[in-house]
Amino acid sequence: MTGAGEIALADAKRTALTLATAQAVIGAAAPISISLGGLAGQYLLVVNNADPSFATAPVTGFNVGVALGALPAALLMRKLGRRFGFMSGAMVTAFGGAIAAIALFQLNFWLFATGLLICGMGGSFVQQYRFAAADNSPPHFRPRAISWVLGGGVFAAVIGPQAVVWTRDLFDPVQYAGAFVAMIGLGLIGVGILSTLHIGLGKAGDSTVSGPPARPLAQILLQPRFFVSFACGVGSYALMSFVMTGAPLAMVGCGFTTDEAALGISFHVMAMFAPSFVTGRLIAQYGKERIVAIGMILLVGCSVVALSGIELWQFWTALILLGVGWNFAFIGSTAMLTDSYHASEKNKVQGLHDFLLFSTVAFASLMSGFTLNVFGWDMLNWIVFPVVAFCLILLGLLAFGSRRSASAQAGE
Repeated sequence: MTGAGEIALADAKRTALTLATAQAVIGAAAPISISLGGLAGQYLLVVNNADPSFATAPVTGFNVGVALGALPAALLMRKLGRRFGFMSGAMVTAFGGAIAAIALFQLNFWLFATGLLICGMGGSFVQQYRFAAADNSPPHFRPRAISWVLGGGVFAAVIGPQAVVWTRDLFDPVQYAGAFVAMIGLGLIGVGILSTLHIGLGKAGDSTVSGPPARPLAQILLQPRFFVSFACGVGSYALMSFVMTGAPLAMVGCGFTTDEAALGISFHVMAMFAPSFVTGRLIAQYGKERIVAIGMILLVGCSVVALSGIELWQFWTALILLGVGWNFAFIGSTAMLTDSYHASEKNKVQGLHDFLLFSTVAFASLMSGFTLNVFGWDMLNWIVFPVVAFCLILLGLLAFGSRRSASAQAGE
């Protein structure tokens, strides 16, 4: 390897490690928001004698924030560069934590939901860390760079719930406020970490893109492979959000403590990210469609365990299966999606995909609280079965069509 190559690799490793550390710290805002969003929302509604069906609206706000923040985050990084863009995103997370804490002191439900929406907008910057690490790496190091950043998500799954355990009662009798004050600290620490980044501006680059010319968007969307990958990706993410959002409320409703509910979310988030170190190799060995199908089956396994009883181990096991199932199904379907468009089409396809994805996830998190309050925990899990069945049928039809096409070509 040349000296220049060694320098580039060292820089890529340093960048990936910095972003992984930022992911661990700033990314901890997500499990804090998810584990406490519904519980704090329920607390505020009960105090104000309001309808508890909307308890998960703050979690919905977080998901909406991720969707709304995606395009502004990209625009900001094009203007300021990735280092200052990411630092700004960490400040947005800290600001959201401050708004949420103030709302809890004021017992203002909708201000609290707004605070979590702002936290979600900060989270949209975190979503781009792995892409920044890959863009700053030589081709042979890109998979490892992405893995390092995703590995930070495992630590975020520990830091977030532990922050809840140690800080949520700091301002007692104002419940949960301490955890969101802690989020301010996490955001500011993240600013310090990200200030050490040495990374390119991340501008769009050369406007010329090699390969076939861009097709009309409708033509891309009507491809069977696009539709199946989109359905499986959105279905798996929405189901994960639907069950995960309701789980802490269900656990507390069954007599378990807030700390036990937060620990369950910690196990779940670790299960979401930890398999990423091997998912790529499994896809290469067994194929994208097969890994997506396995992920969907694991989502069914989550519901089967959840429906089998309401002991603590059943909640925790279901959440672990939910996380691993999401990892396989979502990463596999995303890999399938990349087969359906050319390089010249990626911006408009990815933009539409993410908008629809997070809009659906936000709706799922909102309906989680309503379903749990009106129909109970069991119904929340029964809904998983028809969605998974639909996705598996689509995968089967796609595989059948691919085999017929291959046989026809072989016969010519």
